[in-house]
Amino acid sequence: MVERGLVWYALCLSATMLLGSGAQAAGKCERLVATGNPEYPPYLWRDPQNPEKLIGATVDLLKAVAEDLGVGIEVIYAGPWSRAQEEVRTGRVDMLAGAFVTVPRLETMDFVHPAFLSTPSVVWVRKGREFPYASWADLQGRTGDTLVNNSFGQAFDAYARDNLTLEGVSSLTQAFQKLLLERTDYVLYERYPGQALASTLGLQDDLQVLDPPVSSEGLHLALSHNSACNDPWLRGQLAKKMTEFTAAGMPQTLLQRNLQRWKEQQPAATASVPNQ
Repeated sequence: MVERGLVWYALCLSATMLLGSGAQAAGKCERLVATGNPEYPPYLWRDPQNPEKLIGATVDLLKAVAEDLGVGIEVIYAGPWSRAQEEVRTGRVDMLAGAFVTVPRLETMDFVHPAFLSTPSVVWVRKGREFPYASWADLQGRTGDTLVNNSFGQAFDAYARDNLTLEGVSSLTQAFQKLLLERTDYVLYERYPGQALASTLGLQDDLQVLDPPVSSEGLHLALSHNSACNDPWLRGQLAKKMTEFTAAGMPQTLLQRNLQRWKEQQPAATASVPNQ
């Protein structure tokens, strides 16, 4: 009888401990580490005062979310865009701060809905070297550049893989340089970050955007499957805050504020078209 009582006590104690650990699970993540594309102003770029950190509209949005949730947030520079994605895929970094939804990314990350902003991706060409363009098919037979592991949405990615010749480079600066040297016919990149960098490099008069955009995709937060912070409570809270903030227009406000911030940080442009 005593043994049976001891066994019952042990079972009750175990159940209590399990319930306690479950109740604490929601608060187990005290600090999130995020990264993203460092060539993405006004959404993201490296802090001139601390190049190991990223700043921009997305960082400001994440800080507002983290403050409401009582979670610490650090947005770090983890290398070029391809490396940043790899760091999140492996779980060395918890979150990707701004990415389009694609099937390969869904295999390693949980995307937070809704998207906090959308951005058009466009065809960049050297001025004077424009070509007739009205649809994706008009890019066939030409050589294009974009960043390694960049995406323009699942539909365009699938079309490009089967029909286009796209080379990958590590930075947008390198892609624009190749374009101006006529080593490639066009560059695919998002409109607003591309405009910001072209202006900084003093190349705004040398580059031309062809319309229509190849795609317009939503930017999402994405949590690594391998992150210790990735639990249902956090995903639910992030979705709740994204819904509230986007409905209030906060991301657009932060975007405009950081566009001005980016401009104020840039020295007078001295770049020119490279020698051929």
